[in-house]
Amino acid sequence: MTQIPTLSTTVTGSGPGLLLAHGAGGGIEANYAPILTGLAAGHTVVAPDYPGSGATPRATGALTVDGLADALVAAADEAGLETFTLVGYSLGTLVSVRIAARYPERVRGLVLTAGLARPDNRLLASVDLWQRLLAEGDLPAFARFIALAGFGEDFFNAVPREQLGAFYEQVAAGVPAGAFEQAGAVRTGDTTADLAGITVPTLVIATTRDTLVSPAHSRYLADRIPGAEYAEITTGHVPMAERPGEWQKLIVEFLARHGL
Repeated sequence: MTQIPTLSTTVTGSGPGLLLAHGAGGGIEANYAPILTGLAAGHTVVAPDYPGSGATPRATGALTVDGLADALVAAADEAGLETFTLVGYSLGTLVSVRIAARYPERVRGLVLTAGLARPDNRLLASVDLWQRLLAEGDLPAFARFIALAGFGEDFFNAVPREQLGAFYEQVAAGVPAGAFEQAGAVRTGDTTADLAGITVPTLVIATTRDTLVSPAHSRYLADRIPGAEYAEITTGHVPMAERPGEWQKLIVEFLARHGL
């Protein structure tokens, strides 16, 4: 069993607790920076980086959704949060649902964006390519794969042709050391058996132009979590880059609506 290092965690704001769970190949800065100030305006935001992201050391073995769930709860404990709403993105939705299932007395609500309950064949193929390119150290090819799979068509095509090289370099520079292991947690993650037991207010946000994690996964989550609310953003897999204001508004309004 992989020993997960203590997660490097940023704590900001005051008020009811929000625990952030980021995506594979990302981090708190990459996934939440555009909305962090807005979330912290009325909440205590606890924002841990997974192994190999931010200042957290890389894991020495495989990562699992269960291991990440326990590590995030430990980060919440360290920050003094007894209860919290989870804001999960991509891999973070698997982690968030697992926390809600294993620690129901701690969780007050869920926000699940661009998420899934288990990978389908298309996503497994993407994870295969993801891990193969990283294992080969081919960051230029990996950056192009991320550009194709991660960004919405309109957003990607709006990059001026003469700036594509710099765009790929920027994407490659942002790949965290733990991206390989984090993708592995997506491969093995499965929270389908947890969904029916979720009883807290839940908002599922689908990214409707997502070709990495199909919006069908979000509809699956919304259909199987009792009472879940469903919303859509017209973006690819990265709403924080394409429509951060709209994403933040959906989250903040949901929190206010339920007193979370």
